[in-house]
Amino acid sequence: MPRLVIVSNRVSLPSDRKPKSGGLAVALQEALKGEALWFGWSGQVSDEVQNKALIETRKNLVFATLDLKPEEHRRHYQGFANSCMFPLLLYRPDLMIFRRDDLQGYLSVCGRFVEALAPLLKDDDLVWVHDNHLLAVGRTLRAAKSARRYGFFLHIPFPPYPVFTVLPCAKSIVGDLLAYDVIGFQTELDRENFLGTASFLFDIERLSDTEIRHKAQRIQVLVQPVGIDAKGFARAAERAVNGDMARRLKDSLAGRKLIIAAERLDYSKGLALRFSAFARFLDRNPQFRQKVSFLQVAARSREDVAEYQRLKREMDGIVGDINGRHAEYDWVPIRYITRSVARGVLAGLFRSAAVGLVTPLRDGLNLVCKEYVAAQDAADPGVLILSRFAGAADTMTDALIVNPHDPDGVAEAINKAMTMPLEERAERWGRLFEVVRTQSAALWCRTFVDAIAGKT
Repeated sequence: MPRLVIVSNRVSLPSDRKPKSGGLAVALQEALKGEALWFGWSGQVSDEVQNKALIETRKNLVFATLDLKPEEHRRHYQGFANSCMFPLLLYRPDLMIFRRDDLQGYLSVCGRFVEALAPLLKDDDLVWVHDNHLLAVGRTLRAAKSARRYGFFLHIPFPPYPVFTVLPCAKSIVGDLLAYDVIGFQTELDRENFLGTASFLFDIERLSDTEIRHKAQRIQVLVQPVGIDAKGFARAAERAVNGDMARRLKDSLAGRKLIIAAERLDYSKGLALRFSAFARFLDRNPQFRQKVSFLQVAARSREDVAEYQRLKREMDGIVGDINGRHAEYDWVPIRYITRSVARGVLAGLFRSAAVGLVTPLRDGLNLVCKEYVAAQDAADPGVLILSRFAGAADTMTDALIVNPHDPDGVAEAINKAMTMPLEERAERWGRLFEVVRTQSAALWCRTFVDAIAGKT
């Protein structure tokens, strides 16, 4: 069996004892059951020159990481990856900051990472690159090791070509993607947007719905959304709902219904509009005053990027204003947490919640909505409210689908969820759980590893 080599911005090291809140490590569990090498940034910034990757080994897994130098971190991570590419891919070119020096820093980091990774590779390895941070490594590796197979998966959206081509180096980035044997997306819309952009910038021949030819190379362009282990998460939720954190939450609610939302603190998640919708729900449905609490977990991320620092200050102010206007001496309508909560703890909190509020302005897929559904008690399930702009909305149609830009509509959906009879809740949940169960993380891993191996 060929070894799988995973390349990503961050690596989930076995020596890292911090609580895991989800992410790529959870999605890749199936792929990591065999022999694998996981390579990427250590998360550390250091002035020391590091020419070789730091290696950790656990059974059949090898973890290899590099530190970033301060200038690399500023140009590559803070600059091109997060201040330019990320907002662009989230359909926000107005937030994009493009600097040629940042682009050169990005390409330099990709090149340095290739130099460290290349000596670790075997001739028959299958290389699977994830997301935009190290997108350019495929082309460089292929030039050095042409016999190897390469795949890429984009976890966030891909915008239409009028948006993507705002990027001055758009053609170069798409050319880097076309160096892979397999390119994967979360949704049909993302695939069609990419193919439209590639056809606009290059001479592309569409051989089928899933295959194109660029020059002499045949490339598979696949859609397979990332999933979770639904039954495993359900078991974790059933255990955690009796844990200390969930019990403390239940006691503090004093019989009130719970609405929950959980994600990174990110401008793409639409927190300001969500808070506004909840405030309108309270204004228009006074019977729910002191009868419901909204818990928002918004773990801080990219704290060294100026846009995220501004966002945190803005959200702190909005929450304070809403609580100041609506709170009573024994009731605070919004509970707001900006630190990471372990995934196992979240499972118990999700199971305790009558409503899961997942309303991003744009999201590649969104696994939180799947985790919320998996966590529910089948005998008395909660209701999922889901943004139409989350990739998961394509298949999770039994959620209450909303437009997050319409706070009035979201407020109405909250009221509907809070008053929905048990029979309807159970029917909707049953169909949603079947989607989550079948679109598993294991299926996602198998689909792409097989495709990279040339089996499909």
